[in-house]
Amino acid sequence: NTNTTETLTVNRTFKSTVFIMLFEDRKNLLELYNAITGKDYADPELLEINTLENAIYMTMKNDLSFLIDGRLSLYEHQSTKNPNLPLRFLLYISRLYSKIIRDANLYGEKIVQIPAPEFIIFYNGKEKMPERQTLKLSDMYTVKKGKPKLELEATMLNISGSNNRKLKEACRTLKDYAIYTDKIRMYTESMELQEAVDRAIDECIREN
Repeated sequence: NTNTTETLTVNRTFKSTVFIMLFEDRKNLLELYNAITGKDYADPELLEINTLENAIYMTMKNDLSFLIDGRLSLYEHQSTKNPNLPLRFLLYISRLYSKIIRDANLYGEKIVQIPAPEFIIFYNGKEKMPERQTLKLSDMYTVKKGKPKLELEATMLNISGSNNRKLKEACRTLKDYAIYTDKIRMYTESMELQEAVDRAIDECIREN
């Protein structure tokens, strides 16, 4: 409509939004899973995506969760440092397990089988982080003595810059995403976010 001027504005959570949008696609998600685990699955339909639409507390929503190969994998994207992710993962996995075993008899004599969990965080923020590190639920405990009775370990992978190059080479979609967000981070140092995003998009299209 020539009588209407429409202004497009940048979603401030674009990193997380684009990450979820890309990897909600089963083909891309399977590519990422294979890159992380070293598997070589070819059929995206093997994935059963069960991402929570609305988790239990504070209207939290997890980014991606799915079943394959007897595993329940939870993937989260972070562009800022967040030491509370193990607790968030605990809340997510509790809700997911509740859904998975809703028809099971937890009071019976037969053991109820549940998929083994895997917790992965993809970090691409400004703050310098190790290429790979483990975040533990027990680090959040007020009393740190002896072996914790409840533990949850999440692996955080830094995908900024040259970090985890081998992983990004194994997953083209993750590599392209990392390049795109790296460009925006670099350009926002000297220009407004809107302009930085436009420039990054144009460059990424030209560079395929």
